[in-house]
Amino acid sequence: MGDEPKIHVDSDWKEEARREKERLAEQEAEAAKAGPLPDSTFLEIVNMIAMQAAVNVGGYKHPSGETVPPDLAMAKHLIDLLEVLDAKTKGNLTDEEKKVLDGVLYEIRMHYVQAAGAPEKPPA
Repeated sequence: MGDEPKIHVDSDWKEEARREKERLAEQEAEAAKAGPLPDSTFLEIVNMIAMQAAVNVGGYKHPSGETVPPDLAMAKHLIDLLEVLDAKTKGNLTDEEKKVLDGVLYEIRMHYVQAAGAPEKPPA
């Protein structure tokens, strides 16, 4: 009975919890200022995948100025994902959605073929 453990909460923990609560409240306030996100769309999905594929094909620069190295295997996988979307949505897209998807697939395939056929640079 007298051997029950006592719970000891130090003031540092309480202060850290208070600061974390304030940080979360600030983040929620910032998100509320920005307003609600727009509705999600099919074209947003296409553009998101296409952008990742384009970056993986190569030729893009990181904000630090360094060239992002290509990852052709990942680029091919992302192109394949776009092809799956094309096949699975056949007959269910608006004219605009179909036109954008076809255009994106054509462009990214051409960039992939160019990158895949380009000779590798010798190491410096």
